[in-house]
Amino acid sequence: MAETSLPPGKELSPASPAVHGLALQIGAATLARLVINTSRRFPYIFATALSRGLGVPLVGITSLIAINQATGVLSPVFGPLGDRWGYRVLMLVGLGVLGVGMLAGGLIPVYPMALLALFAAGLGKSLFDPALQSYTGERVPYQRRGLAIGVIEFSWAGSTLVGIPLVALLIERRGWRSPFVMLGGLALLAVLFLAFLIPRDGRAAPHGGMPGMRAAWRRLSQERAALGALGFSLLMAAANDNLFVIYGVWLEGAFGLSIFALGVATIAIGLAELLGEGLTAFVADRLGLKRAILIGLVLSVFSFVVLPVLGQTLPLALTGLFIIFVTFEFTIVTSISLFTEILPGARATMMSSNVAAMSIGRMIGALMGSSVWLAGGLLVTSLVSAAICVLALALLTWGLRDWRA
Repeated sequence: MAETSLPPGKELSPASPAVHGLALQIGAATLARLVINTSRRFPYIFATALSRGLGVPLVGITSLIAINQATGVLSPVFGPLGDRWGYRVLMLVGLGVLGVGMLAGGLIPVYPMALLALFAAGLGKSLFDPALQSYTGERVPYQRRGLAIGVIEFSWAGSTLVGIPLVALLIERRGWRSPFVMLGGLALLAVLFLAFLIPRDGRAAPHGGMPGMRAAWRRLSQERAALGALGFSLLMAAANDNLFVIYGVWLEGAFGLSIFALGVATIAIGLAELLGEGLTAFVADRLGLKRAILIGLVLSVFSFVVLPVLGQTLPLALTGLFIIFVTFEFTIVTSISLFTEILPGARATMMSSNVAAMSIGRMIGALMGSSVWLAGGLLVTSLVSAAICVLALALLTWGLRDWRA
């Protein structure tokens, strides 16, 4: 297949074959990422079904989920390899790891294989996401980066709105093992399609791996913009999960919502994520990515602050949550678009470190969320999340003070 990138200084015409080829690659990668995100998210929703199917206590499944989440911390180990071996290689390896792991979990229905499957789901995402973001950063002009990353991130909301309902249907009709087999098969099929669609990038064969890794990490640690960006991602993830882990408890206790109603609320969150990603795709580039992130951050702080005021009635409470998830998703997806440009010579190192920062932030937010809730209820939870967002704003402003794309 013909190379889709052009020499520096040349413009891509919207009607050119190169643009069409790149759009096809990004579209196919987005569908592959939908498979990855569904694999990552469905155990949260169907933990009880997995517990019954494997014959283990529910705590055994939640332990698997924790391992799944913790794999994001490993992402920086592989980022420098993407910069040396090529982003295409890491995307294909990530999908391959996911496919083999999920098939093993479905075809051999024992707890250790389920452990392998969910570990593979987390590891596959930690390999695939930074590589895809870096590939997009390398091929798509900065002025269109928000559009490209926003489209790719549709796969996150899509996993809630499309992937999870399909998994529910599969479990109901074919049993708990069927999603593992289906998702594993789709991942391996995606390996074949992307191997055909995405051209080799001509990077030299790897040699002297660890010195290359150390050099990449040293470069990142010396770049103020990178450090500010990683601190921002960690804090924003912590602020969001501080509320996310208790919103169901709050709605159930304050308004007596049933499990079904909480499921409907989850669909509303998926729609909010979709809207936030759409705003990034169609608005962020016009505003400018830096300005769009700052606007999103200010709106995020405001949405956390007003939630206790809106939370007096159920319709207003759901509206407040909807606004929080729209502003958060818009801010995070726009930040990913900008961060792909912070270290152009080591994009995979930067983006894999960003994945790790967000994973650590989610773990911090999840661990602190219940304690903050017990200490002061919704008011304190919302104010703590707002305060963390203010810190994120300060860090990002410090990091990007003299930075230019």
